[in-house]
Amino acid sequence: MVRRPNDPEHSRFASLVLLSVSLFSCLLVYAVVSTLLNPTVNSEDSNFESLQSVGSIGLREKKGECCRGIDNLELWGAAVKWGSDFKFNSSVECCQACKAMCTGNDGPCLCDTWVFCGNKEACGSRFGECWLKKQKDTLSPDRQEAGKSVSWTSGIIFEKGEGIVEMETEYGTLHIKLFPDCAPHSVTYILELLTLRHCAGCQIYRAENRGQSWDSEGNHIKDAPYGPPFALIQGTLEAEGTPFKKIPVEACPTIRRGSVAWVGSGPEFFISLANHEEWKNSYTVFGSVLPEDMEIAEKIAQLPTKSDVWNNINVSVLQKPIPLVLRRMKESLGDLNTDAKSE
Repeated sequence: MVRRPNDPEHSRFASLVLLSVSLFSCLLVYAVVSTLLNPTVNSEDSNFESLQSVGSIGLREKKGECCRGIDNLELWGAAVKWGSDFKFNSSVECCQACKAMCTGNDGPCLCDTWVFCGNKEACGSRFGECWLKKQKDTLSPDRQEAGKSVSWTSGIIFEKGEGIVEMETEYGTLHIKLFPDCAPHSVTYILELLTLRHCAGCQIYRAENRGQSWDSEGNHIKDAPYGPPFALIQGTLEAEGTPFKKIPVEACPTIRRGSVAWVGSGPEFFISLANHEEWKNSYTVFGSVLPEDMEIAEKIAQLPTKSDVWNNINVSVLQKPIPLVLRRMKESLGDLNTDAKSE
């Protein structure tokens, strides 16, 4: 859905599509839809390309899918549960134990970090240890050690009102609730961007409104086409001078209005203006725009565009790309609705 016209694999893709037409007409339909988002996609990204836009805040994931951590990483912090006396059979159980101390029902979270030793051979007598910890700054977690020699798996959890970053544009600031429990690798990359003084090269370059296919709440209108336009804004989060490593596939719930997701393995991303059940589970969702800021995304979607063709798909790109900056929140949330949930 976001492929750029200068994709070096365009000719190969086109050939495959022509071959598919001669064999199965249904494959042609899939191929057309699959090229809508990714301007630099290859054959491994085809499932991702079938999505057309992004949507709302909640993630309805499979059991345990949003209790993910990063292997070979040991996060530090003040211990609230000592692993030597607190053991489980899986990292998911360890994560869930931390979440149980962060329900919001009993005041501030007592736990925002979990560290689990799950490799029997490497952990030895420490196998199963689950350390629950508390960070001084969850947007800059304290790392003890990382690398292949580290036998620990670690994850972080943001309580309500935490883990919200600003995506600042000239048309307003989008507040995005991050989902580290669903997409820890993705969120780690975003936190790294926060440490930069700038995000040169980060921008929004594509804008397509909801047209006549989705209502103001992002629901698809019966019998309406699925685009174009495809109800999304799209850009890149690759900062100039900063090497980018492909991000692994993480939790891929159905795209909802407000969803912030990668195109393939990044750094191309999109924000959905509608609910896209037709894209099924093809995109890693690492955050969601707070509902009250969606009017800014809608405003961007109405800006002047020019038509372009990406792999035989008509798209709308901004006449003037919009630079953006990622930063910590500069002011109090005030009355912002922070009820952005990852599950």
